[in-house]
Amino acid sequence: MKKQDGIDGGGAGGRERTATSADPDRRRAALAGIFFIIGTLSGLVGLGAVLAPVLAAPDYLRAYGTMETRVLVACLLELLMSASLVAMAASIYPVLRRLSPSAALAYFGARLLEAVPAVLGVVSMLALVELGKEYLVAGTAEAARFEPLGSLLVGVQEWAGHVVLDVAIFPIGALVLYWTLLRSRLVPRWLSGWGLIGALLYWTAGLLVMFHLIRPLGTPHILLQAPLGLQEMVLAVRLIAKRFDRGVTEKEDRNGR
Repeated sequence: MKKQDGIDGGGAGGRERTATSADPDRRRAALAGIFFIIGTLSGLVGLGAVLAPVLAAPDYLRAYGTMETRVLVACLLELLMSASLVAMAASIYPVLRRLSPSAALAYFGARLLEAVPAVLGVVSMLALVELGKEYLVAGTAEAARFEPLGSLLVGVQEWAGHVVLDVAIFPIGALVLYWTLLRSRLVPRWLSGWGLIGALLYWTAGLLVMFHLIRPLGTPHILLQAPLGLQEMVLAVRLIAKRFDRGVTEKEDRNGR
C-alpha cells in the first residue's frame, strides 16, 4: 500500500510539475493573441478608417493641412501597432526558442525591423501636416513650390510601408513563424498552412506595388493581403481561447529537462 501511495504521490507530483511548467506557455500564448489583435486592429483602424479620407482627398496637401487631428490619431495608432506586434513577438519568443533558437531570433528580429518603416511613415505624415499648413497659408497660387517636397514625403510613406515592409520584412518574418508552427504543431497544421499561403500572397502584393503593377490600397492589393490578415485574427483568437497544443509544450518541457 505504501508503495502504491508513493507511486501515486509521485505521479501527482509529476503532473503538478508538468502543469506548472506548462502554465507560462499558456500565458505567453494568451498574451501573444491579445497583442496580435491590438496590433492588427490598430493598423486597420488607423489606415483604413482614420487616415482614409486624407489619402483619398484630391488635394492631399490641403487634406494634411486641414485634418491634423485625424493624422495625429493615425500616427498614434501606427505606433501602437508597431509596439503591440513587437510585444507579441517577445511573448512567443521563449516558446519558439525551445523549438528553434535561430527561428525565434529571426522572427523577433523581423518584428523589431518592422518598427523602422513604421516610424518613417509616421515622420513623413507629421512632416506632411506641417507642409500642408504652410500650403494653406501660401494659397493655391504657390502650389508648385510645395509639390516636390510633398511628393517626396508621400513617396517615403508609400515605399516604407508598402514596399520595404511588405517585401523585405513582414512576409519573411511571417514565413519563419508559420513554418516553425507547422513543424512543431503548436497550432493546427491547417492554420499554419493558411499562414504560409497568406504570407506568400502578402509578399506578392508588395512586389506588384513595387513594380507599379497595382496601386497601394487598391482592390487587388487589399484582396492579396486579406487572407493573412484574417488568418492572424483566427490564430489570435485560438491562442487566447485554447493556447498552444499542450501535448507539444509538455513534450518540449520533458525534452528540455
